[in-house]
Amino acid sequence: MSNLKRLRDFVVATTHVVGASRNEPEILAAVQPLLGDLIAHDDWLPEAYATPDPQYYRQYLLHADPLERFSLVSFVWGPGQKTPVHDHRVWGLVGILRGAELSTNYAAGPDGSLIPGAQERLEPGRVVAVSPKLGDIHSIANAYDDRVSISIHVYGGNIGEVSRAVYDPATGAEKPFISGYSNAAIPNLWTHAEAA
Repeated sequence: MSNLKRLRDFVVATTHVVGASRNEPEILAAVQPLLGDLIAHDDWLPEAYATPDPQYYRQYLLHADPLERFSLVSFVWGPGQKTPVHDHRVWGLVGILRGAELSTNYAAGPDGSLIPGAQERLEPGRVVAVSPKLGDIHSIANAYDDRVSISIHVYGGNIGEVSRAVYDPATGAEKPFISGYSNAAIPNLWTHAEAA
């Protein structure tokens, strides 16, 4: 059985943070260690939200704040799976729980194209921030061709409903999308006997 108390405690603590501040740097600074503590333990993510798809990466909703101030998702990457170049349009924190990811940030070139930066390997326990203010356009890939990787993401909105964009790196052209979620149900964090 998963230790859902860890997940519930993270959700409660993050709810207090976003309820106390609208200042993005303050929120990122306060939530980053909370996420770091959550991903330091690999005993809480229910198997239903850690299951890969053979063709596409999965984005499972774990919790959405009722006021849509933040959402929490698990990204499950099958072997070799990757995203297109995309943005988020809200602040976010990404913590690596299992496996590893390859992250490539992009910057606008003088001709409108997107220029890739150095690829960074993100290992378990690492937490990184994304935001339109910090740099918001990137691509992510599972670092492994033979195993699953999982990252836990916290976003400053209901990310499955945020209108975002994928990009053609050669031209910088945007194509709007709304990601939605891979699951129809979320973990029950509020049954204390089961979450203990």
